[in-house]
Amino acid sequence: MAKRPDRTSLKRPAPALIRPIDVSALKTYPLKKRHSLVQVSDFAAPWKAGGSFTSFCAGLPDILAVKTLRAVAKAIAQAHRKGRPVIAGLGAHVIKVGLSPIVTDLMERGIVTAVAMNGAGIIHDFELALMGHTSEEVDTEIDDGRFGMADETGRILNEAIGRGAKNGEGLGEAIGRHIDGHPHQFPNRATSILATGARLGLPVTVHVAMGTDIIHMHPSADGAAIGATSLLDFRRLAAVVAGMEGGVYLNIGSAVILPEVFLKALSLGRNLGHPLANITTVNMDFLSHYRPQTNVVRRPTQKGGKGYALTGHHEIMLPLLAASVMEELK
Repeated sequence: MAKRPDRTSLKRPAPALIRPIDVSALKTYPLKKRHSLVQVSDFAAPWKAGGSFTSFCAGLPDILAVKTLRAVAKAIAQAHRKGRPVIAGLGAHVIKVGLSPIVTDLMERGIVTAVAMNGAGIIHDFELALMGHTSEEVDTEIDDGRFGMADETGRILNEAIGRGAKNGEGLGEAIGRHIDGHPHQFPNRATSILATGARLGLPVTVHVAMGTDIIHMHPSADGAAIGATSLLDFRRLAAVVAGMEGGVYLNIGSAVILPEVFLKALSLGRNLGHPLANITTVNMDFLSHYRPQTNVVRRPTQKGGKGYALTGHHEIMLPLLAASVMEELK
């Protein structure tokens, strides 16, 4: 039997090392001729105790997110001055973190001219108006089946939706009118975005995905009524979106439902001949998600307009934006 060769004894030449690049012929230019993205004039100014909000805003660095904040505030102020729509699409978390007074104030001032919310929004808006508190502890309640089983929330909301369907009302309109029309039952109705819309005659539309909201578990839930009133609300929102040339759409805290609803409303308006080229769209959330970035910021402004993203906690960012708008309108 032939003896196998000892491969360990085979010698291979060591690879030649690559010579370092010769930089002696590098071309340079004077720094003063280079365009720079950051200037000392853009820097922040230190805060002085007792200063005004105006000086605070002026002292922010005119860089990145501050530029976006200022651009969005200017777009909203400009739309308001020209009588163009400013639509606020609200996820339910916006209400849960105590921002209803900010939204209703903007509605009262005529700055926000329409509101859209998902199905969870009506629950928190209703409970706050009725009881002054909301947001159950899901981790605790889910284990024994108590999650979502508050009687008044399911019963009264479903009854109001059923009446609204019979009266040809939208879902938001039906609940808003019920809250606004029963002051003794709803002592905190001043916090209600739905009731404010009903009182002011501003559209507050509700866009429901069946099975996503606690009231759908209750025996009083009527799928036909929920569907009919929410479809009417979609068409009402589409009518507002169709007329928002020169206006602003804010998606605040909705990662899926409202970005999808807005895109369909926009497509419907364009299909029916509305231009919708000079629009401003804004996504505000504490995380960046695919649908808002795609269906709010990018796609709607492909043919014109501007899309912006402001990332941060709602309880900080929305009051800051609202105050910045007020400063623009002074």
